Parts: sequence; C-alpha cells; structure tokens
Amino acid sequence: MSMLLAGDIGGTKTILRLVSSEEVNKGKNLPQQSNLSEKSYLSQEYNDLVPIVEDFLRTSKEKLQGEITVKNGCFGIAGPVLNNTSQLTNLNWPKLTGERLAKELLLERVDLINDFAAIGYGVLGLGKDDLLTLQDGEARANTPIGILGAGTGLGECFLTPMESGNYDVFSTEGSHADFAPRNQLEFELLTYIKDKYNLPRVSIERVVSGMGISAIYQFLRHKYPEKESDELKQIYQTWDNGKNVDLTAQVSKRALENNDPLCQQAMEMFVSAYGAEAGNLALKLLPYGGLYIAGGIAPKIVKIMQSGTFIEAFKAKGRMSSLLSKMPVHIILNPKVGLIGAAIRAAQ
Repeated sequence: MSMLLAGDIGGTKTILRLVSSEEVNKGKNLPQQSNLSEKSYLSQEYNDLVPIVEDFLRTSKEKLQGEITVKNGCFGIAGPVLNNTSQLTNLNWPKLTGERLAKELLLERVDLINDFAAIGYGVLGLGKDDLLTLQDGEARANTPIGILGAGTGLGECFLTPMESGNYDVFSTEGSHADFAPRNQLEFELLTYIKDKYNLPRVSIERVVSGMGISAIYQFLRHKYPEKESDELKQIYQTWDNGKNVDLTAQVSKRALENNDPLCQQAMEMFVSAYGAEAGNLALKLLPYGGLYIAGGIAPKIVKIMQSGTFIEAFKAKGRMSSLLSKMPVHIILNPKVGLIGAAIRAAQ
C-alpha cells in the first residue's frame, strides 16, 4: 500500500486528502483506497500551494501518530492546465508545475489536472449512494462516459475506455459552444443576452450556469414585469445595486417552494436548456457507460431536476431520441467527487 496526496485547489478554498492506496494492476479498473486524513484551507491565506501541503502533512502526522511517506500526488485545479502547469488567475501564487511541486514536497511525481477532469476520474470511484438516477439504463462496458456540470460556470468532459481496463479522461471547452434556441421564448432570451451584454454571440455557459439562472430571471422580469412578486422585485433591486445578494440562490429557492411563478418559470427554462445541452453532449459521445450531471446546482434542485423537464429535453432529438432513451443518466450527489478523482489519478 502507498500513501498518496489528493487535492482540490480553488481560488477560495483548497481541500487536501491523504489516502492509502493499493498499486494499480493491469486490467483492474480501480485501486482499493481508504482516506487517512483530510483538511480544508482558505487559499488566500497562503502565498503558494507548498506551505499548505506542508502544514497538512504535519497535521496528518500528528493525527496518525506516525511517519508519513507520500509517494505521488495529484491536484485538481480550478483553471486551465497545460503540460502539467497551471497559473491560477484568482490567486497571487507562483505558477504551479508538477515538477516544482514534486521537488519541493519530496514526492516521486505530481500531476496537475483540470478540476473537471478530476471529476471525470472521480465518477469511476462513486457508489450508488453518491448518485441519484434520472433515467434508468444498463451501463455498457467499454463505452464512453459523459459528464457535464453547471455551477458558477459550465464544465464538460468525457471518458474513453482503454485496453488496460482503465479510462482516459479528457476535459473539453464544450460549454463555450453556441447556445441554440429551440423555441420563440429562447430566441428572445438569446437576443436579450446579446443586447444586454453587447455580445456578438451567446455561449451555452451564458444560459446553463449560475449566471444563466440570473440572466433568465432578468429576461423574464423584463418581458413580464407584471408577474414579478414584490419580494423578488426588492431582492433584484438590492442585487442590481451591487449589494451582497445571491440572485441565483433566491430564484431557485422560491422555485423549489412553489410560491413564485416567475421564479418557477425561470428554473423551468434553465433545467430545459440544461437537459437539451446534456442531450447534445450525448449525441456527440454516445455515452452508453452513463451520462453524469456534476456541479453544485443539480443536487440543490433535485426536485426540479426530477420533474421530467430535464429528461424530456434530453431526449427531444428527433430521430435520435430512441438512442438517448437507453442511456443511464445520474446526478452526482457527492460534493467531493473531485477529491476522489484526484486520488484515483495519483494511483494511476
């Protein structure tokens, strides 16, 4: 058994996990792993990742009351990673490179991967309790797996099987493809966003994300001012004046409470666009290994995701609808799927 280091590195928070892991054998998909220690840090309180890891290892040594010898590490980074190198735009840290981190932390190897790629690896380590199924289907072996997830933005990635029995994970920039309206209301939404932000085009992420929920609500209150409740009007004005109000959270909260028709319509439009984009990804990949919905939004609006709107939009692909109806579709409920994935990648 080896000790491995896994991390989820963001502009606000860094979470580190120490795991005990068996060696990866050819033909075996996943190593058996167990968590030894875990701690969360405020990223802004440090000037580099190295002192955070050093503090974590000292704390873990005291907790475990023994010597700690870590072999490999893998960190999921909230930002672009190229050639095992990343520069976090929201932190005044020096450039992170796997080579530098391995040298300064005395590890054999450190891999840096995009945070959504870490989720891709993490899907392989999830159990039934970590998932909520939106559409049943029998997952086929040796077929692709698709993942997309809306949070602050929208991420998309996919996994392809290898001869060894493992999977290769590939992150994408699919969320920046064009938003494709499917009805008159969505065409009006597209025009509204273009005009409001003076954009030559509108990406999918502008609609299917946390900022997308806010944009949809703004569009609907503009189109139907008579439908806006007094309470949401006041919340919107506070938000519009730059005060510390999360408009996305307020809209989704009231939609879940079924007491604000305009918020309910906004979330219905959001979930429908979400399902349509999931279907677009599925058509491109044919992920009979499963399509997984990640990100922070879906677990918070499970009731709306289960209403039927998401799967209806997912399958509404004309002659190809029958193909999509056979694919398993799951919501990822475990918020630490990225940490699980970083540990699996470190073992591999």
